[in-house]
Amino acid sequence: MSEVTGTVQGHRDGHGFVLADEGDISIYLPPQEMRAVMHRDRIKVRVVRFDRKGRPEGLVLEIVERRKTPIIGRLLHEGGAWLVAPEDRRFGQDILIPGKATAGAEPGQVVSVELTEAPSLTAQPIGKVVEVLGGIDDPGMEIEIAVRKYEVPHRFRDEVLAQAAKLPEKVRAIDKKGRIDLSDVPLVTIDGEDARDFDDAVYCQPASIGRSKAPNAWRLIVAIADVSHYVKPGEPLDSDAYERATSVYFPRRVIPMLPEKLSNGLCSLNPEVERLSMVCDMLVTAEGELHAYQFYPAVINSHARLTYTEVAAILGNTRGPEAQRRGELVPHLLHLHEVYRALLKARSSRGAVDFETTETQIVCDDNGRIAKIVPRVRTDAHRLIEECMLAANVCSADFIMRAKHPSLYRVHEGPTPEKRSLLKNYLKALGLGLGIGEEPTPGEFQAIAQATKDRPDAMQIHTMLLRSMQQAIYTPANSGHFGLAYEAYTHFTSPIRRYPDLLVHRVIKALLGSGRYNLILPANIVSSVGNLKRKPGGGKGALAKGLPAAPTKASARIKLPPAETAAWETAGIHCSANERRADEASRDVEAWLKCMFMRERLGEEYGGTVSAATSFGLFVQLDGLYVEGLIHITELGGEYYRFDEARQELRGERSGVRYGVGTRVRVQVSRVDLDARKIDFRLVREGAEARPAASVRRKGRQADPGGEVSAQDELADIRELDREVKRGGKGGKSAGKTRERVSVAATVGAGRGAKAAGKKAARARSGSKR
Repeated sequence: MSEVTGTVQGHRDGHGFVLADEGDISIYLPPQEMRAVMHRDRIKVRVVRFDRKGRPEGLVLEIVERRKTPIIGRLLHEGGAWLVAPEDRRFGQDILIPGKATAGAEPGQVVSVELTEAPSLTAQPIGKVVEVLGGIDDPGMEIEIAVRKYEVPHRFRDEVLAQAAKLPEKVRAIDKKGRIDLSDVPLVTIDGEDARDFDDAVYCQPASIGRSKAPNAWRLIVAIADVSHYVKPGEPLDSDAYERATSVYFPRRVIPMLPEKLSNGLCSLNPEVERLSMVCDMLVTAEGELHAYQFYPAVINSHARLTYTEVAAILGNTRGPEAQRRGELVPHLLHLHEVYRALLKARSSRGAVDFETTETQIVCDDNGRIAKIVPRVRTDAHRLIEECMLAANVCSADFIMRAKHPSLYRVHEGPTPEKRSLLKNYLKALGLGLGIGEEPTPGEFQAIAQATKDRPDAMQIHTMLLRSMQQAIYTPANSGHFGLAYEAYTHFTSPIRRYPDLLVHRVIKALLGSGRYNLILPANIVSSVGNLKRKPGGGKGALAKGLPAAPTKASARIKLPPAETAAWETAGIHCSANERRADEASRDVEAWLKCMFMRERLGEEYGGTVSAATSFGLFVQLDGLYVEGLIHITELGGEYYRFDEARQELRGERSGVRYGVGTRVRVQVSRVDLDARKIDFRLVREGAEARPAASVRRKGRQADPGGEVSAQDELADIRELDREVKRGGKGGKSAGKTRERVSVAATVGAGRGAKAAGKKAARARSGSKR
């Protein structure tokens, strides 16, 4: 029986897992073992047995390291005792608070707690309140909770703010030394209406390649804020920027990577002021190929701050009011549109994967609650900027790769063998006549997307294609970008909000000066990301849990001294993991807001579309509201549903009714769990494509005027069918099995209802005391 050291991953149901430092295994910890440990502790366990599924079960031997960061939760006063119920359910235990350690907080308030006594097999953990955040319904409380729950650094250290305060208010003469003056070039920024930091400015003009006198190409200039001029290695600004690794975006609030003086001031390419930039100057052919490029530091003066909406209106009508207002810029915007169309042509011939998905934007009221959720409309203005940024990122990757200099690449590898097999089976089950090979290419994915875009189940097919792909990561081992169909790709265009971009700028500057950039990571920065599987920089296979494996192709790696290799690998893991952390925190806040939004709509009915099918139920997105919730499998009616993994759908064994992605349904909002960030639906009326063929009422029973059929009626019909089959002497054995499955389904449904009622009563009890 082996001993394993790893990190505890708690579960809201009381049990947990140990994610091993070495390898890719997890060991189950039963609730009894979890009493003495907490989520995110590092422990040593011994594998003592294997369960029926062959999973190892562990016995806690030693607490290697206790989690030290504060825990966020709500302060309760029950039975004369003070306690804090953690916001993160994975902690599993309430924390007892002595009466003198509440810091004056009132029952029901959200507080931050430090442990003073660790839990044991016989005692709960004890702590003290170190910060009172406020009431649960206070505006912006969901963000205050999220940044602490996910340990997002949200306050700059005093020395960082002091260093930022010493920076000049504007570009000085000494800063311009050795830079090309592009202040007369009409570069413009194009961003969303709510943007406050401007990383990039663009300009385009016709150009000639070869001996042609007539323009046959375009000169595309992408100017990026030169953050590396102000944020130097080893300084406090750099240390905090590395620790954060990325800005975190919430509705109505941003947690920036850099102090506001830099992110919204000195580095931001604001209009009509001089700014330092790193420029990627490109020649693009009529076919969209990058003919030549060069990088150089420059001084620019943005001629206008444009929005996507404004540029889309100008491109749509060059004689409209928007175009009249920006008359001197219209020709340059038309040139940008022309180079975009050329780049789009190259994208198509390259076989890059391009799915049309619906992104949404949360619009909040003055109290920070959701007023409405609206779809983000992607226009040619969005795509134009996207293609310009992609071109600059590709040039930076090519420049660094040709110099054989280490850097962080943005790597996106193809499907894993498991996901590839699942996708192949799914496509085969659909009978499309299209498939993927053993080594899939982006072109194959794009061909399937194009061939199916007009089908009724197009959304389902495109969703499966997307889910089969791996997540992109930062790594020094270049293995290409599968989705964009690039052999090499870096992030160069957003150094204000992403640390990998800042590193790429430093590398390019070093290469322009005929030198090398020696990466030295900031000292005393321990990653606060809880899903790191082993110590950062631990050599080969030093992965973060939940992140794809780093590429291992020999040709993708550059031979470096071990210390330098470890530094770049550590930076890649750290930035990738913190990117995931930022995404999780943002999703948590959005889920909170959506739960608050739907809590006022309990009992209301909506039409919706199935967005995912699982073995335990259906996820449904509501029409117009863009809110997703779950219909548990026990709410689908009184028959047994089997999950078809190949087709990604639930199918009723008796009726044959099928629910897959894209199925139209009508639901009622039945439950909102704010603590768990979950919304539950009840099926009200099935869509036409999901209605069973044999839905005729028996023995004179009629459907209600709305056409709805209750689960009890469906169950009675199925039992009647069983009796008929038995009387006819056909399939008695299988009918018996069906009855057994129906009974089990009905029992599970009843049990779930009782459990939900119990939880509701418990919530009512605790709510009355808060």
